[in-house]
Amino acid sequence: MRTKSRITASAIASAALVGATVIAGVPAAQAIPVNSHCGTETAGPRSSFVSHEQLTKELERIESTSKGLVEVDVAGYSNQGREIYQARVGTGDTVVLVQSQIHGNENHGTEALLSLLKEFGGNSAEAAAIRDNVTIVAIPRLNVDGGERDTRQNHMTWDDVVADFPQLAGVQPAWNYRSATPGFDVNRDFNPDLDYVPAPEDFPGNSARTGWYITPEAQTLRDVYAGLEDEFGVVDYFVDLHNQWPCYSQVGTDNMSTLSISGRFIADPTQFGDWPNFDYDASRRANVAVYDALQERGDSAFGHLTLYPQDTNLPGTALGSFALRGSATVLFETSSNTQSDGQKRNGFLTKQVETGLKGLITAVADGSVESLDPEAYEEIPERIFQPAD
Repeated sequence: MRTKSRITASAIASAALVGATVIAGVPAAQAIPVNSHCGTETAGPRSSFVSHEQLTKELERIESTSKGLVEVDVAGYSNQGREIYQARVGTGDTVVLVQSQIHGNENHGTEALLSLLKEFGGNSAEAAAIRDNVTIVAIPRLNVDGGERDTRQNHMTWDDVVADFPQLAGVQPAWNYRSATPGFDVNRDFNPDLDYVPAPEDFPGNSARTGWYITPEAQTLRDVYAGLEDEFGVVDYFVDLHNQWPCYSQVGTDNMSTLSISGRFIADPTQFGDWPNFDYDASRRANVAVYDALQERGDSAFGHLTLYPQDTNLPGTALGSFALRGSATVLFETSSNTQSDGQKRNGFLTKQVETGLKGLITAVADGSVESLDPEAYEEIPERIFQPAD
């Protein structure tokens, strides 16, 4: 593992938790703000989010206008044959791998990545400094088939899997398969062993066990990750951009939570073998960097972050598997997806992801992330489920 220089960080500005009595999971005297309109808007057309064709053209344009500072390549292909793109910018010896839209109906991270790729490929002094210190590798849309159909799952049958892996003939389909779609929750198809070959005795599995790399989308991300490990020795940071239910609030406040973040996906790393590079404190520091960047926007919805549930144990997710391999991991769970909210908030939600992600990358570039107190992570407010209005 490479040694990185340490630069003194600015003071941590973490919001303190406000005590609250909890009854049936809901804090006393806490209510959804009167004007939240939570969960009442209809999704409307998807025109505010790029299609696969538009994504292709936009990435080509970014590569061209950056004069090659942003390099775009095809990293792999979906089950239906669509291109899965990889964009790379920067030459630093610290690598940040970011992916979005592993679930096809979770779009805001894709839009945020396109905006940041334009910025990091620009001619500003700030962009140049980031490029000198960090290598950023982005997969703006992993689940391109699901993105086209606006579904969480990819588009793949169990028969497709058996055709690729004949040893699975007669085996019960994986637990994350939805025959009605048909397709898989790709974010349950990962394994910390990048050389794992699907074995019949490991099916159907469950959420507390590792995945199998049976989907071409998961295989593509694995191959990108493995290539970066070969190049850098370790993938320093892995960020996964998602969306969640639109109706959560901050514990102890009447603020609706617009974003949940997390660095905890493995309850006990020893349960899955010997992974000496696992570094939970590095993940916590990375999440604090995101939190601090959004608090700097002042007293606004940008800063109404919460922690994703910390009892999570999902080794079959990309975050879980890559954390075991030594990546500092950050989950973004933006409120709403294309099926549970209208377009009015899309600009804000995209900008929030963009701001938090840039804050992390900037802190990595100047070294200040290494000076953050990982215990500040524990002060981030927890989220509370709220029903739709």
